[in-house]
Amino acid sequence: MNIAIIGATGYGGSELVRILHQHPEATIHSIHSSSQQGEPVYNSYPHMQDAIDMTLEDIDIPKIANAVDVVFTATPSGVSSALVDQLMEHDVKIIDLSGDYRIKDQELYKEWYKKEPANHDNIQKAVYGLTECLETNLQDVQLLSNPGCYPTAVLLGLAPLLQKQIINPTSIIIDAKSGVSGAGRNASPIAHFPEMNDNLKIYKVNAHQHIPEIEQILNQWDAQVGTVSFNTHLVPMTRGIMATMYVEATKEVTEDSLRDLFKETYKDDYFVRIRPKGVFPSTREVYASNFCDIGLTYDERTNRIVIVSVIDNVMKGAAGQAVQNMNKMFGLDEKTGLTFLPVYP
Repeated sequence: MNIAIIGATGYGGSELVRILHQHPEATIHSIHSSSQQGEPVYNSYPHMQDAIDMTLEDIDIPKIANAVDVVFTATPSGVSSALVDQLMEHDVKIIDLSGDYRIKDQELYKEWYKKEPANHDNIQKAVYGLTECLETNLQDVQLLSNPGCYPTAVLLGLAPLLQKQIINPTSIIIDAKSGVSGAGRNASPIAHFPEMNDNLKIYKVNAHQHIPEIEQILNQWDAQVGTVSFNTHLVPMTRGIMATMYVEATKEVTEDSLRDLFKETYKDDYFVRIRPKGVFPSTREVYASNFCDIGLTYDERTNRIVIVSVIDNVMKGAAGQAVQNMNKMFGLDEKTGLTFLPVYP
């Protein structure tokens, strides 16, 4: 497969370059930037010197679409839609890493993202690529909308419980924490070193743009969910997300029966790993990998199930999941090019 990456200078785009550089079935045909065209990619990322001898090109949609099999758009929300709507006019597969095609309701998108939505027909055509929960044959799909980082961790942690309807759907509380790479590469006060070092911050309280994305999928699994409580925090680390979810059981459960449910749900999913009883994952244990590690327990005293789900936000939360979806789109084993172990310590 010939690949083009638009937005290769952001963290998600650079991680796509790292993964696809060693993918046995893919060739990076071109990498593109709206602001640094003509410059070698190692000017932005010196660690790629010699290994990636490529120059950033401008974004010429017809030229790109006619030269490759799949285009990754790793650009900010509001930017992707202008590019993808043009790409959809060509015979090329598209994997979008922004939020522009995740939310089906255009008015809801405008409310939460404060931007104009993409073309309505293309939004409806887009398939939401939460890989482990997909029922769609991706080989027939032209546009795939890659899930957000927080939603990936949250939804994989809640899917077995909602799909079996063993929890109170109105009881969901989600406490999530992320490393600062989730804020992107551009400097901002919230990610400034003196502000974040030795600090813990809650941000976008009750206003995170991933809330409607999470609620949209949860309500597909159980229409009684309605809304959820979801809040996010920044911690002084580079990569990683931990989502801790609290839900009320409505059926008789035990910790062992819950663990059996999760193991059965994800028995064929290589990248979701369920921890043994009494063991909970940390973000370091999935660092730079495509794994989602899940630990859970049941508190008989409060009748609450607690689920802890961890991912690397740049990998399983972005580029890794995007490549996993690409593999499925082209009929490959989903693990192709992604089987490397986490970096530890």
